[in-house]
Amino acid sequence: MKPRSQEEINEELALIDRYKSTGDMVIAGMLYKKYMHLVYGLCLKYLKHKEDSQDAVMQLFEKVAESLKTHEVSNFKSWLYVVSKNFCLMQLRSKQNKIHTQTKDIDRVDMENGMMLHHEDETSVLEDDLSKLELCIEQLQNEQKTCVELFYLQKKSYKEIVENTSFELKKVKSHVQNGKRNLKICMEKSK
Repeated sequence: MKPRSQEEINEELALIDRYKSTGDMVIAGMLYKKYMHLVYGLCLKYLKHKEDSQDAVMQLFEKVAESLKTHEVSNFKSWLYVVSKNFCLMQLRSKQNKIHTQTKDIDRVDMENGMMLHHEDETSVLEDDLSKLELCIEQLQNEQKTCVELFYLQKKSYKEIVENTSFELKKVKSHVQNGKRNLKICMEKSK
């Protein structure tokens, strides 16, 4: 990922100031959306489960929106990373405390059925999901496929996609949204 310019940082600071003065959640959403994929990746790294990570991304948005009102933030991306990491660590700590209180019962059940869970199981599930996603992307209409790949996989902005494809901006946004919806439908059917 390319380093952020001072102009981008200044734009984020201006958005933060606007959010603090208006409390408009759309503005908070604009700030958060830009880094949501990074937050998801961080959550997945710590929490290890797709559903837990998706829930954490949503909970973090609420936490970020609330915290932005009172905290002085000079670098949103760095601040968001720290907030997200701390949130994940607290989730793990909370889960560990719950597990610790139930350890005796869990140990007894594990000993009785002799079942062991392996990390390879999680890896194979993730690989299966990625394979299904690749198949679903291939099934998209050409325009949707192009726009989805540029937007999500190559991290191109709408403007860059317009320049690369000569689609109109409205068409690019439409293709990305429809492609995303169709991917979701395809992935749900393949479960």
